[in-house]
Amino acid sequence: TVTLLEIGGGSVEAGKSLNLSCEASTASFTRYSMAWFRRAPGKEREGIAAVANDGATDFADTVKGRFTISKDNARNILYLQMNSLKPEDTAQYYCAATWGRISDGLLLDEAPYRYWGRGTHVTVSS
Repeated sequence: TVTLLEIGGGSVEAGKSLNLSCEASTASFTRYSMAWFRRAPGKEREGIAAVANDGATDFADTVKGRFTISKDNARNILYLQMNSLKPEDTAQYYCAATWGRISDGLLLDEAPYRYWGRGTHVTVSS
């Protein structure tokens, strides 16, 4: 079992930046594919950024060019750097992980991910 803990949510103004962290309780961090999902009010949860265990990344069109994802393998931490935030980025953000390589076309799908954090909330005001 892997425990994921999201850190870094909060309230910011539109146009500002925020960095989320996800601490993973595993000694095999490098072998996991990981992703960030979010659920906005009244909407279903969506995958927004993912990094496979070999470093391949994928981003939702809604965040492409504004958000970056990275892994610190020495510290077992996944990051989501969010820039140029918009009110529509307001959501509960979740970290997810699964052992092994996920196919490129499935990196932003929920189904392949076995482990989930409890989430952290981000509010972006206009």
